[in-house]
Amino acid sequence: MPICEADPWRLQYFEHVKTAANIPTEDCDAWQWNPAHRWVYDKLAIALSQNLDAGPHGVAPPRFPVFSKPIVNLKGMGVGSRVLHSALDYERHSAAGHFWMTLLDGRHVSTDIAVVEGAPCWWRHVTGKPAGEGTFDYWTVHAEPDPEIERRCGDWIESNLAGYTGMLNLETIGGTIIEAHLRFADQWPDLYGPGWVDALVGLYESHVWDFYDEDRSEGYSVVLFGPPGRAWRHPPQPLVQEIKRMPGVTSVQITFHEDRAPDRHAMPPGGFRLAIVNGYDLERTLAARDRLVEFFGVAPPR
Repeated sequence: MPICEADPWRLQYFEHVKTAANIPTEDCDAWQWNPAHRWVYDKLAIALSQNLDAGPHGVAPPRFPVFSKPIVNLKGMGVGSRVLHSALDYERHSAAGHFWMTLLDGRHVSTDIAVVEGAPCWWRHVTGKPAGEGTFDYWTVHAEPDPEIERRCGDWIESNLAGYTGMLNLETIGGTIIEAHLRFADQWPDLYGPGWVDALVGLYESHVWDFYDEDRSEGYSVVLFGPPGRAWRHPPQPLVQEIKRMPGVTSVQITFHEDRAPDRHAMPPGGFRLAIVNGYDLERTLAARDRLVEFFGVAPPR
């Protein structure tokens, strides 16, 4: 069977894979298949494992502001998240199943890590350019390492994930972990370089990480949002294939189901995600998105 992928627009990265291993791209699968390490989906436990001030709603924070969000939420990880500025704010927004934690400051980074028996073997860091209300203009898949994140998170992995082999995705703010996922980010595996998916399969089948990564390049994952609440149609396949053939473009994802109502898609409050274009040249990848802007008739991103 191929890698377990829920989104049909991402099957293009894994269609050639045949494996008997369970390789998750969804948190619900990762939770079921990793019983010894599924505790990482408890975000309160993640905070406490780093000695942050944190507690469930019902335990009053000693000081404000704090950040509040669900303890566990495998679908829509950030739904209900907010900053609580005061005790009155805390009382107003107190909710079962939520917790508060130290309000962090710094760069927000998503990091994919290959882990073998609790030891990190490969890292790749990604940052996003926000476009407001939970939407992004594009993400940059950085070629350079991040020594601070790799040191701090590497120590955490070795202390907390003994025996785990597989991919790990960590979200950090200022180098502090805010979320952990027992999977990789399936939006841009083509930008990790030729042979990466084969190395991924080897990690799960043989517990070995074997990937030549000395010539990595900066990559870009450019997203197109439209107004929420509308029904949208897919662009014709000849147009999609034409965009895929544009110089600098590695893949095109049309990121919604035509046969589902808009409100049945998990989307940020600021827009409806229509498409993602990946590539190694930012200007050319943005130009490829412009072709989809023309088709969908949406306002170009600013």
